[in-house]
Amino acid sequence: MSFTGTDTYVATDDLMVAVNAALALERPLLIKGEPGTGKTVLAWEVAKSLGRPLISWHVKSTTKAQQGLYEYDAVARLRDSQLGDPRVHDIGNYIIRGKLWEAFEAEQVPVLLIDEVDKADIEFPNDLLLELDRMEFHVYETRQVVRAARRPLVIITSNNEKELPDAFLRRCFFHYIRFPDRETMQRIVAVHHPGIKPALLHEALTVFFELREVPGLKKKPSTSELLDWIRLLVAEDLSPEDLRSKDAKTLIPRLHGALLKNEQDVHLFERLAFMNRRGG
Repeated sequence: MSFTGTDTYVATDDLMVAVNAALALERPLLIKGEPGTGKTVLAWEVAKSLGRPLISWHVKSTTKAQQGLYEYDAVARLRDSQLGDPRVHDIGNYIIRGKLWEAFEAEQVPVLLIDEVDKADIEFPNDLLLELDRMEFHVYETRQVVRAARRPLVIITSNNEKELPDAFLRRCFFHYIRFPDRETMQRIVAVHHPGIKPALLHEALTVFFELREVPGLKKKPSTSELLDWIRLLVAEDLSPEDLRSKDAKTLIPRLHGALLKNEQDVHLFERLAFMNRRGG
């Protein structure tokens, strides 16, 4: 079975090729791209398209690779031993299974999402090399080997915040999600807001792409932010003319809080508006 997109996710041809290549090669799929371009959602949609369960492991700055395999709760065992609990005689009662263990032993072959791998320490990807390559690991406390009967599809996302090790990259199929062009973005918006008026959509996309081209923006608005903004435009029943105003005082877009996410970018537009008024 191959991935061809879904009715709620617009996948470009090169993205579908990447997913299907990872399936054919049985390699982890490493997805990079700007925040908000649908990297995490891709895993959900691939799982839905293939009819597989999704297991998500959301990585944080404090996440260790070992947590994805298992953790041994020595504190709980010590407490139970002090209380005379008979469970202490079986160390397996204190082994907490991680997401990889869950994926390896799932009844149905799952999609395993390792989300934002670049948030963790630089050693995090290296510590998972053998486990992702061989699809097995050793539990030292119980002396057992956990092995995947069938390889899950592993999708790993990265916001490109730090470089990943070459040895890790070599084991992955890589794809960079380019920011959608206007035509693709129009298809994406149509999926989420099928009833939007064409004139309002045209003007909103014009404002959005012009906004992204403003020099000096610290954070360019993403696809998810555009969808939020359009949702507000529809809820407020704004017209294309409301977005088309060229008054210097309204240089900053209406409801800009959905698009601009830090004070530096808001101040940038305020300065541009001030310069525009002086120039006028």
